[in-house]
Amino acid sequence: MIRSPRVGLTLTLGSAQTLAWASSYYLPAILAVPIAKELGVSTSWVFGAFSAALLLTAVLGPSVGRWIDRQGGRGVLMASNGVLALGLGIMAVSQGLPSLILAWLVTGIGMAMGLYDAAFATLGRLLGRQARASITGVTLVAGFASTVGWPLTAWLENEWGWRVACASWALAHVLIGMPLNFSLPKVASNAVFSEADQRAPRPDRPRLTMLLLAYVFAAGWFVSTAMAAHLPRLLQESGASLSVAIAASALVGPAQVAARMGEFILLRHCHPLVAARVATTLHPLGAALLTAVGMPAAGFALLHGAGNGMMTIASGTLPLALFGPKGFGRRQGLIIAPARASQALAPLLFGLLIEHSGASALWLTALLMLGATLVLLLIRVPSQ
Repeated sequence: MIRSPRVGLTLTLGSAQTLAWASSYYLPAILAVPIAKELGVSTSWVFGAFSAALLLTAVLGPSVGRWIDRQGGRGVLMASNGVLALGLGIMAVSQGLPSLILAWLVTGIGMAMGLYDAAFATLGRLLGRQARASITGVTLVAGFASTVGWPLTAWLENEWGWRVACASWALAHVLIGMPLNFSLPKVASNAVFSEADQRAPRPDRPRLTMLLLAYVFAAGWFVSTAMAAHLPRLLQESGASLSVAIAASALVGPAQVAARMGEFILLRHCHPLVAARVATTLHPLGAALLTAVGMPAAGFALLHGAGNGMMTIASGTLPLALFGPKGFGRRQGLIIAPARASQALAPLLFGLLIEHSGASALWLTALLMLGATLVLLLIRVPSQ
């Protein structure tokens, strides 16, 4: 595949991923309150249904990855658009808690089939070990999912209500997402990887390495989701005013994108282990400077955002570099499954910890990421 088609592939898949993330993962932040108010339930029930969707995504991840390994990703990603449209459609007509829970469970199936894990597996199936640059490119494009999705969802909800917002996203999957994924290259089910990909060295103890990576990404996703849900409140607990906390939190997104660009420009010639080790140190460094030295809240937000942005890339590039593209989808699903589960639990657990300990709760996330750094130091690049 020459460079130009690869750029087109990256932009196409990145655009499809932007739609998928904006209409699923980032939806509750805007719609949870109006949904709960109209249906007469607590917002905790809405987020609980969302957490159930994330748990279902974790359970289904390995099966989806195996499907992509065998058939390629185009059909899976197209199917995800249909399932996400169905889930959002059910949500748009929900009349109570049972139908809302059903809507989120269907959406969870669509998320398992259509978010980053499936996209990375698709790129691994198409490009083999050369997929690293495209994985980074997809995360660069889709890094703006919240930037696009939150204002658009808020505008739709404000103008026509949350039901129209859900229905509009459902329609977007049919009219935009499905054609984008349909345009992806098709991989024959009997297609084989290159000789270099098949002979590439792998870790001496692959199962142990997979377990170590599972911890790294579970810690990373717990911290990422905890910060996404509670960062403004956490910064206020550390002494920042509400306006400063909100302004600082808004820097996380740009920091993520900037760090991904930096990874692509500065670290693309290094093994992904190097970038992953750097990524896991940034959140603890920010936590230490914020709590011990009194660094401004914006500094912590920038360091956390940069580390989080690089971790997203590492979740796709590191397993690919260590194990190769053969069986990548299933292996990726197994490695990331604990991370999806930790995502589901993070908002509740970290919220309770903030209530009990205030800003000191930040030390838990710092220790989790320091542990991830130590684990990554135990992993060695396979010898040639």
